[in-house]
Amino acid sequence: MMQVRLVTVGKLKEQYLREACAEYAKRIGRFAKLQILELEEARLPENPGEKEIAQALEAEASAIEKACAGYVIALCIEGKQQKSEAFAGLLTRLGVQGQGTVTLVIGSSFGLAERIKQRADLRLSMSEMTFPHQLARVMLLEQMYRAFQIQAGGKYHK
Repeated sequence: MMQVRLVTVGKLKEQYLREACAEYAKRIGRFAKLQILELEEARLPENPGEKEIAQALEAEASAIEKACAGYVIALCIEGKQQKSEAFAGLLTRLGVQGQGTVTLVIGSSFGLAERIKQRADLRLSMSEMTFPHQLARVMLLEQMYRAFQIQAGGKYHK
């Protein structure tokens, strides 16, 4: 069974988002061993400057690097967009190639440090649209569940 590690910076604040994530995590559990790691978000002032943001991203990067294992997918705006079927195909190929662990990384609301993006095996973008940072986790878990359903020939995707 594939191990999927979701590394996120920051905690979910809203109960409804936590409930949605819990539901998808439960569903994914039929297909893969899911581990969600919430890392501490660097503290920034109300209106941080570019230098402060860069320092915060670097501080977060150290913890992210320690949490990554296996094939690493970094979610970032400049990443490649994929259809759900292509994402399912990627997970299938990784499994066939013997990749036991896949790590997906969601940075803080300011993104990811460049070294994390460079370390990633794939940079993935969910959309050209902008979404609330915390919603990204729900959306990614839903897409992971959808990918496993596509692999299994389930009806969910239709």
